[in-house]
Amino acid sequence: MSKKSDKAPTPDQLAKVLITAAKAGGAVLLNHFNKKRIIREKVDAGLVTQIDVASEKAIIKILKKNFPDFSILTEEEGSHVSQSAGRWIIDPLDGTTNYIHRFPMFCVSLAAEWAGEVLAGVIYHPVLKDVYVGIKGKGAFLNGKKISVSGTEKISDSLLTTGFTYRKDQWLTEEMGAFEDLSKVARAIRRPGSAALDLAYTARGVFDGFWERRLSPWDIAAGALIVQEAGGQVTNFKGDSFKVESTEILASNGKLHGELLDRVSRPLR
Repeated sequence: MSKKSDKAPTPDQLAKVLITAAKAGGAVLLNHFNKKRIIREKVDAGLVTQIDVASEKAIIKILKKNFPDFSILTEEEGSHVSQSAGRWIIDPLDGTTNYIHRFPMFCVSLAAEWAGEVLAGVIYHPVLKDVYVGIKGKGAFLNGKKISVSGTEKISDSLLTTGFTYRKDQWLTEEMGAFEDLSKVARAIRRPGSAALDLAYTARGVFDGFWERRLSPWDIAAGALIVQEAGGQVTNFKGDSFKVESTEILASNGKLHGELLDRVSRPLR
């Protein structure tokens, strides 16, 4: 594989590198899963451990080896800008609170952009060894097999998923309002604690829809592509096309999107 990125790599090339990097990061996470770890808290942004950083280093080492001139946007180290049109978007541990408490819903989430467009995304759930891949224009896959969103047509038959902010102010109050509203009409709602896995499970048809506010690019860049490539719909709460910089996301099987959009975007009552 060429290490120069003045010419756009193929989505397949990018996906291959992302899979290798995600597995490397996931191995770090598993190696330390039941061990004592140093924990610190980020203001209004949850927890971070030394394992997040170790996973990130393992990931970046592989990405740089293959495409050394790509820019990098990571949760722990921030942004490293280059002249390349390529950019890696990295979450070395999505679901840190789950990880700290040994609840096995955590993952590595990686995406590759070229000229502002996400071409490939990978979510690796190391506990189950599940590799979710989205390749622009080619579909979404779980462990090499193509996946698609659910066919659920009625909100009353739906299983939904969401996440809540770490802030305990008006933001949380508003989120609970949407949760209460949808709880009255959906079959059930889950809150696993990993936005990336919420999106992966929506792409594979387990969940029929997912919504959340106050997110960052590394939380959702890979998952949004995987859902779209699985035949789903992804927007912000206004119904606009999804962008990586969006801080809110609504992802669904498409059939329920209109009703979900109406309910999650209603003002607090």
